[in-house]
Amino acid sequence: MRTGPGMDETRDHGACRPRDLVRHALRGGETFRVPTGPLAVHFCARLAGVTLREYSSNARALAESVIRYHERFRPDAVWVSADTWVSAEAMGASVVAPDRDQPLCGSGEPRVRTARDIDRLPPPNPGSQGRYPVMLEALGRVRQAIGSEAFVVACFDQYPFSLAAALAGIDRIMLKLSDDPPFVTSLMERCLEYGRAYAVALVGAGADLLSGGDSPAGLLGPRAYREVAWPFERRLIAEVKAATDKPVSLHICGNARPMLPDMAATGADVLELDHQVELAEACRLVGPDIALWGNLDPVGLLAQGNPAEVRQAVLRAVDTVRACGHSRFVLSSGCTLAVETPFENLEALLRSPAGTAWDWEC
Repeated sequence: MRTGPGMDETRDHGACRPRDLVRHALRGGETFRVPTGPLAVHFCARLAGVTLREYSSNARALAESVIRYHERFRPDAVWVSADTWVSAEAMGASVVAPDRDQPLCGSGEPRVRTARDIDRLPPPNPGSQGRYPVMLEALGRVRQAIGSEAFVVACFDQYPFSLAAALAGIDRIMLKLSDDPPFVTSLMERCLEYGRAYAVALVGAGADLLSGGDSPAGLLGPRAYREVAWPFERRLIAEVKAATDKPVSLHICGNARPMLPDMAATGADVLELDHQVELAEACRLVGPDIALWGNLDPVGLLAQGNPAEVRQAVLRAVDTVRACGHSRFVLSSGCTLAVETPFENLEALLRSPAGTAWDWEC
């Protein structure tokens, strides 16, 4: 796929490596095919025969699951992620796995109920708090095993608003937005500190791209999102990029179309798009300087469709991006793959037979 300047770079042997292919695409360089990076998280545990409880809490199990997934499917990018409670747990939230095949989630009373609770939160220390050490070790293992070949995306978990919602409870944080705005701001400041510290630590462990989610922010609506969540997204991205040389991504689940222009203005290098966002409109709204990562339906298509339908959707996505002249694109699921995703459907995503759009020879 012709994607902009830099074709000479992509013709050398280095650009044939998936890791470099993704790098070129994110920078707008011309690539010989579209890189792929499905959001395979718990799917990897299923492939490896590991329970989600073990996957989410054991560094070796998580890393080996990702490595086996890469060996089996050979995507260009892999993801190191466990669940959306890693940072909340590090900040003292109680988390449990409801059963052995469920990921960890919040449990009991919210960690933060009052301003005094915020004051009691300790400074971030990724080397010792919660599962931060588990995630850093898992990332290091993945980097050592396949990192010279695959592009490694590491999730720094949640942006400040979403992390604040996990710590205080989504209902309470929504009420506090009108009843006690200083409470929300103060809590988000502490969440920003943790997000920055964890993201920087992930770069030290070998991340190529830092991904964070802010899906609860999508519930705010465009105006409140711009006033509440957006400034903290922008600050966190700026501070992480000032401390590292790695690109940063932003993901909001569902139809984030009303927020897309503001999301593009956060300074994020990559926007991860769910399947409800139209690719052509996203290309128009965010402009050519921001990479798009997505956005095939993970359930209706990839988990419940068939290979022929997947191949058709792949070609539509590739053709749409090409027609828009958008050079920065990685083909992926719009959100995390369902554990029950048929292997043949994932193969269809990764191995489309359409010669001109997908040339598997370097």
